[in-house]
Amino acid sequence: MWTYSRNLQYPINIKCRNPKLAKVIISQYGGPDGELGASLRYLSQKFGMPEKKSMATLNDIGTEELAHLEMVGTLVHQLTDGATAAELEAAGMGDYYTDHRLGSLPTICSWFSI
Repeated sequence: MWTYSRNLQYPINIKCRNPKLAKVIISQYGGPDGELGASLRYLSQKFGMPEKKSMATLNDIGTEELAHLEMVGTLVHQLTDGATAAELEAAGMGDYYTDHRLGSLPTICSWFSI
């Protein structure tokens, strides 16, 4: 069905930790206009298409959005890599991380400031 390449479409190599910036970017991960929602909308809309070509196009677009999701997740991970729980809390990121503070949750921040 899909072929997965273990390389990001655009390499991401962030050297400086910045949890405040990650808080802004994480809404692009799972927010209402984020990549997760976009991919699911395209992949769901394809079933209502009257022609196979339209279905294939929406499938391709939805798959591309999943690639974007991987890039946004990589950005957030690199911006918070090595941050302590206190640093994440201070940046307003406490609600966006799993209990062990290593994985981001696909959610939206309701308010942010840098």
